[in-house]
Amino acid sequence: MKKIYSLLLLVVSVSFGQTIYSENFGTPTGSTTVANYITGVAPATFQNSSPIVYTGTTGATSVRITSPSSVYSGASGNGNLFLSQTTNLGHFFQVDGINTSAYSASTLQLSFGYNTSSTTSAQLTLEQSTNGGTTWTPITFTPSGTGWTLVTVTGSQIPSSTTLSLRFTQPSTVAVPNTAQFRIDDLKVFNNNPSCTLVLGTPAGVCDAVTSGIDTYTATIPYTGGGSGTYTITPSTGTVNGGDNPNSVAAGNIIITGITEGTNLTLTIVNGVCSYSASLIAPVCKPINTLPYSEPFPYSVGSALGSSQKWINVNSGDDILSATGSLNYPGYSSTGNSVTFTGAGIDCFTPFTDTTSGAIYASFLVNVTDLSTMTATVPSTYFAGLTNAAQSYKERLFITKNGTQYQFGLDVAGTTTNLDTTLRNAGDVVLVIMSYDFTAMTLSAWINPDLSTFNITTPATLTQVLTSTTAIADLGGFILRQDTATTTPTIIFDELRISTAITDLLSSNQVSAIAGLKVYPNPVSNGTLFVESDANAERIIAIFDVLGKEVLNTTTSNTAINVSALHSGVYMVKICEEGKTATKKLVIR
Repeated sequence: MKKIYSLLLLVVSVSFGQTIYSENFGTPTGSTTVANYITGVAPATFQNSSPIVYTGTTGATSVRITSPSSVYSGASGNGNLFLSQTTNLGHFFQVDGINTSAYSASTLQLSFGYNTSSTTSAQLTLEQSTNGGTTWTPITFTPSGTGWTLVTVTGSQIPSSTTLSLRFTQPSTVAVPNTAQFRIDDLKVFNNNPSCTLVLGTPAGVCDAVTSGIDTYTATIPYTGGGSGTYTITPSTGTVNGGDNPNSVAAGNIIITGITEGTNLTLTIVNGVCSYSASLIAPVCKPINTLPYSEPFPYSVGSALGSSQKWINVNSGDDILSATGSLNYPGYSSTGNSVTFTGAGIDCFTPFTDTTSGAIYASFLVNVTDLSTMTATVPSTYFAGLTNAAQSYKERLFITKNGTQYQFGLDVAGTTTNLDTTLRNAGDVVLVIMSYDFTAMTLSAWINPDLSTFNITTPATLTQVLTSTTAIADLGGFILRQDTATTTPTIIFDELRISTAITDLLSSNQVSAIAGLKVYPNPVSNGTLFVESDANAERIIAIFDVLGKEVLNTTTSNTAINVSALHSGVYMVKICEEGKTATKKLVIR
């Protein structure tokens, strides 16, 4: 499965100095040449982009995940640059575009993790240039031992320049033993000025509220080394509000308030020649969806699903996007739009009320429109699934290519041979109903059931019975997954519904779940919407815009609803009455 990322907290600060440039070589998926690594997608690429430029001898110098850095303080432990001591003699790795001009050469230093298998044979040659590589000046260093060690270069060997280049070159003689190698990691250029004493700790972000609207959050950045000086604190967003002042307080917390949900923070602090920065990826302030849950994807075409209030992006890559119109299946009503995705990219997670007993049902429409991208040796992938509240897959739906057609599969594991025997064609609109029964410990999937006769006793197309050791403890989320460029076909996905009762998913017309429901006029042009039903009981009415933001929420027994504050456009109305839920598209003029 794809790696799922938690909040990334990045701090750039050095005791008694400032980091000017740092590179930890990312996290490659395998041995990758420098030229290919430059074009990779985070985290499998270099940390830095323009104006920093990386080059290396073609086909020789590579970034690898093997023998990760360790032992020395600050070792990042993932990708590292590999150079063999016994082959490709004289090949190099070069970094251009480092700007050290704001600092004196007397306080500039260079450090890097260094792995050598021998201290007696020739070592890498390290050089610097300030004229684009026309001339090179050696930088001397001596490794303190074999294996991973931290090398620090001092003594005014790093110049002050707007165009500093660094080059590591393999020796021109074959090393002994023949397994000898060099590795480099955690390359850093920094200003080691003893007058710069501030040290920033790991920032944290906390949501001020968690609602279906756009919320704000507060960031806290701990620090030490203050108490004197004149520090100018500049956040990229929000307001410095409360907390401690490093001008007068030696150690404390800088607090930034009023940051908009989804907006990342960069904090910059300057004190004369000393500068510091800290970055924080915005926390997610999105609510857990209540059951029964209906998602007709009523979002503006081309918008990212993860930007809506119901869904959360859980990794990096291209977005799952809203697409024009709905998929349709006999007896299964559709409103709003749909979403589409293909190949590698972001996975989107939608949380719902965590459930530990009874059964959970999820239904949706899917159209595999293009299978040609599935060219992997094992053309199988899971593209959707039920998860626990921690986003861990528990029930997965697969697509397996079979010639020019495909089959669906169902499994608790990341691979499967549990396939539906029916072959389906690209362009077919398919209704899928997935379930998990906590008591029977059984996964089930019904593929294209006849809704005119379907009920809970209808034999499932695919089943899998778990054991007491593999039983699922809880389910609290649903994920749409983009696997790789060669395994995920082009998919349109629509009308996701999740409930503990299968009847909530399968009414022939969703609005008829509430007997006698009428929502009128539509379009609304006079500022008043009427909602009526046979019971006319107290009901909750929520209205959402095309981005999924809740713009109105009221609990009322009245039939007339004041919508005059809403701007012209398309909305979705969700009505909950006596335990039943219905949704309907609404147009305001």
